[in-house]
Amino acid sequence: MKNTQNKGNIIVVSAPSGAGKTSICDATVKKCANAVYSISYTTRKPRIGETDGNEYFFTDDVSFKKMVKAGKFAEWAKVHGHYYGTPKSFLEKTLNAGKNVILDIDVQGGLKIKKHYPQACMIFVMTPDLKTLEKRLTGRNKDSKETIAIRMQNAKKELKYLSKYNYLVINDNLQDAIFSVNVIIESLKYKIQKDKKYF
Repeated sequence: MKNTQNKGNIIVVSAPSGAGKTSICDATVKKCANAVYSISYTTRKPRIGETDGNEYFFTDDVSFKKMVKAGKFAEWAKVHGHYYGTPKSFLEKTLNAGKNVILDIDVQGGLKIKKHYPQACMIFVMTPDLKTLEKRLTGRNKDSKETIAIRMQNAKKELKYLSKYNYLVINDNLQDAIFSVNVIIESLKYKIQKDKKYF
């Protein structure tokens, strides 16, 4: 069999706010040497501790819309009143280098990625139930009661798209959830690529 380099995989990880997808993605990138975090552009303001170019590339509405018109994004969406977008050039360059790209994005963005990249690995992360999700949102003391109510309504809408994903990981225990996501990603190295000649 020819020993040619496999193209990288796109791994989309989506979840309602508070389900723990960012913590899972952070740990996955640290554990998987061949995994790279895709950093999105966003128009929301940085939270305490966030810096430009690490968690996100922070920009304004005018600049973001210019990038949309120029076709710079593989996907983009407006979530909770703010714009988020995945840089197209970064995706292509990283995949061609044989690396896996982890996308920590919402359902809207995930479905757009799936449309343009049908082979993307789609993972949905959720808490054991909605009550647990609301408890986590309240416990992190980051959002107002009004914002939490909006996020809970959005969570119910996002769950309707669960069938569009390949895998469901229940985050009842963070370490177990991280392990499950890593197992899924590890299995992708054995996936047959239709556009590659093996023998």
